[in-house]
Amino acid sequence: MPDFSIESSYKNKLVAGVDEAGRGPWAGPVIACAAIINPLLVPKGLDDSKKLSKQKREFIYAKLSQSCDFGLGIVPESVIDQINILEATKLAMRNAVNDLQRRPNVVIIDGNQNLEFDDIESEAIVKGDTKSLSIAAASVIAKVTRDKIMENLDAEFPQYKWLTNQGYGTKEHMEAIEKYGPCKHHRKSFAPIKKFYTT
Repeated sequence: MPDFSIESSYKNKLVAGVDEAGRGPWAGPVIACAAIINPLLVPKGLDDSKKLSKQKREFIYAKLSQSCDFGLGIVPESVIDQINILEATKLAMRNAVNDLQRRPNVVIIDGNQNLEFDDIESEAIVKGDTKSLSIAAASVIAKVTRDKIMENLDAEFPQYKWLTNQGYGTKEHMEAIEKYGPCKHHRKSFAPIKKFYTT
């Protein structure tokens, strides 16, 4: 289970955890969250979002939205196609940090890709969402936020079943793309979407 030991190692410094949701899907935006949590107000059961049920994630999200300072970065599929998913993810993470109400002294980032800031220390932590409560909080907020966006997009394009697959490359999603073609929310630079736009 994640804990607060990484944050505590940065003594007397304000630490934000950063994570993303939506790097892999064929459709929709990539979203990052930067979260500064109060160690005295950590929701019970907070963990890496991938380990939590939808109901549990939404419960913890509601608690976090009342108790922590968080910022969001949302990068749409049009920008993903322009700059690639890795750069889009980094942009989303920077935007999330800049969206915080308080400027942290340190950001700890899930994964192996560090971000450099002029005025903030930063550290990339592999599997950080399983080690740090701040990163776990960011993972939950990013995931729930993105799921809500995909739920709204599903109402517009129900044929792709985004309510259940969130834009990921499932069999039913592929079959819908083959039948109806891609829509404006698909990532044109991603296989197998790409083939619809190349001659």
